[in-house]
Amino acid sequence: MILAAGRGERMRPLTDATPKPLLPVAGKPLIVWHIERLAQAGIRDLVINHSHLGEQIENALGDGSAWGVNIRYSAEGKGRALETGGGVFRALPLLGDRPFLVMNADVWSDVGLGRLALPGHALAHLVLVDNPHHHPDGDFHLAQGRLYGIGQPRLTFSGIGVYSPSLFAACQPGPFPLAPLLREAMRSGQVTGEHHQGYWIDVGTPNRLVELEHTLSA
Repeated sequence: MILAAGRGERMRPLTDATPKPLLPVAGKPLIVWHIERLAQAGIRDLVINHSHLGEQIENALGDGSAWGVNIRYSAEGKGRALETGGGVFRALPLLGDRPFLVMNADVWSDVGLGRLALPGHALAHLVLVDNPHHHPDGDFHLAQGRLYGIGQPRLTFSGIGVYSPSLFAACQPGPFPLAPLLREAMRSGQVTGEHHQGYWIDVGTPNRLVELEHTLSA
């Protein structure tokens, strides 16, 4: 699943007329880079959620056949973004009953997507990265492959993870964040993680979009 429903406030005015996932970077929309990498990793069945200017995303990507994938959409409606947790919960009927990969449309990383997996005892497996300058305090503590909501040092959640549908078993429809679900699962030792030390960027501002443009063009 690619999370593409965000409004992109920090990207304005670029996102006033174009949804953030369709902003061009190094010759193609940002979300197309994700689709191509997922296809190269052998992941062919994709779900994309959308809200702000979502019809543009569907018109641009269609059924995904241009990239050798099958895309289905979870439309959240205009002006009603469901946040990360609510967006994934709404899409569960499309995602099935097995673990699934979720990635934010506004990050880019060279992590190996095809090898990510969920250990049998876990409800979630997250990819963590070094804390960027705009998020110096990090999110979670990683120790011996398990994640904790407390403890030092802390790393930053990359926006890429694998989840069991069971993580959302007690949820109800509507907007809600993902982090509280993860922290609750951490308290019972059911969230694993890994530290990716390769390239990663949160493409949340025009300056970072330019930075990614330079990286990919090179």
